[in-house]
Amino acid sequence: MSRSPFPEELLPGLFRIPVPLPGNPLKELNAYLLRGAQRSVLVDTGFRQSACREALFAGLEALGCLDKPIDVVLTHLHSDHSGLAPEVAGTAGTIYVSRVDRPSLDDPEARRVFWGMAERRFLEEGFPLLSLRHLNDTNPARSMAPPTGGHYESLEDGQLLELGPWRLRCLLMPGHTPGQMCFFLEEHNAILLGDHVLFDITPNITAWPAMPDALGSYLVSLERVRAYGGALPLPGHRGRGDLTARVGQLTAHHQCRLEEAFAAVRDHPGAGAYTLAGYMSWKIRAASWAEFPETQKWFAVGECMSHLDHLAALGRIERRTADGRAAYFARS
Repeated sequence: MSRSPFPEELLPGLFRIPVPLPGNPLKELNAYLLRGAQRSVLVDTGFRQSACREALFAGLEALGCLDKPIDVVLTHLHSDHSGLAPEVAGTAGTIYVSRVDRPSLDDPEARRVFWGMAERRFLEEGFPLLSLRHLNDTNPARSMAPPTGGHYESLEDGQLLELGPWRLRCLLMPGHTPGQMCFFLEEHNAILLGDHVLFDITPNITAWPAMPDALGSYLVSLERVRAYGGALPLPGHRGRGDLTARVGQLTAHHQCRLEEAFAAVRDHPGAGAYTLAGYMSWKIRAASWAEFPETQKWFAVGECMSHLDHLAALGRIERRTADGRAAYFARS
C-alpha cells in the first residue's frame, strides 16, 4: 500500500486525511476522521479509484482505525466525497447522508432518472450530443461514484447525530447539491463544510433538475452559515481561512458573475447556455471556447445555467424554449 502524507491532527481525536485527486483541478480531498475507542467516524472519502483508495486506507491504517468499525458521514453526493463510502463502512458501518441527496447514492432508478433529466437540460441548452454522450462515459461524477449497496441512513436538517463520543449537528445547506450538509461540532466549536464554503477555490454551483434556482438557494445557505463564523472551518478541499470573510467574498463573486451572465444574454439574445458560457470568463486555460476541455466545459455550462436560472427568478431575463432548444432574452 503506498503512503500518503501522515494525517494531520486538528483537534483532539479529529484528523485530516489528505486524499489526492489525480488529474482533477480540485487536487485533493480533505477526509476527516473522528476517532473513537470502539468505532470511528469518517467524513467524506474520495473517488472510487486506486489513488484515493490507497491514500485513504493508508491514513486510516496510520491512525489505527482499520481493526474497528467505521461509520461514514457524507457532506453531499458528489463522487469525490462519496465514492469509497461503501468500502470504508463495509458490513459493520453505516453511511449517513442527507435525505435529499441519498436517493442518488442508493437508489439505481433515482440515479437513472436524474441523469436522464440532466442530459435533457444540457441538450436543450445546446450542448453537442456527441460530446455529452462521451462525457457520460468519462465524467467522474458517474464513473467514480460509489456502487449501489451499503447500509445508508438519512439525515434531516437540525438533527443531532450522536456517534460514539462525537455529536454532529446536521445543517442542510442546499446549493452546491440539493442536499449538501454541514456538520457543527458544538463541543469543539468546529464546522465540517464539505463544498459549501471553500477558501482557495470557488465551489461549483450548477443547475439541478430538483432545484429551480440552485444559485438562489446557495446564496441563502451562505447567509445561514455566516452564523458559524467563529467556528474552526473544515472545508472539503484545500486550505482553511476566515469563514465570515469568505462568505462575503463568495457572495460578491456571484453578484459579479450574475452581471457577466446578464451581459452575455443582453449582447447575444436568443442564445442558449452552451453558447453563453463561451462569453463568460473562466480560470481554465484555453485559447477559445472551442478548445475548452470537454469535462470542464460540462461544469462551466452547468454553472452558467445556474446563474441564468437565478437571473430568470429575479425577472431580469426570460427563458424561452422552442423545438427542444432554450433561448434567453434580457428584459428591458
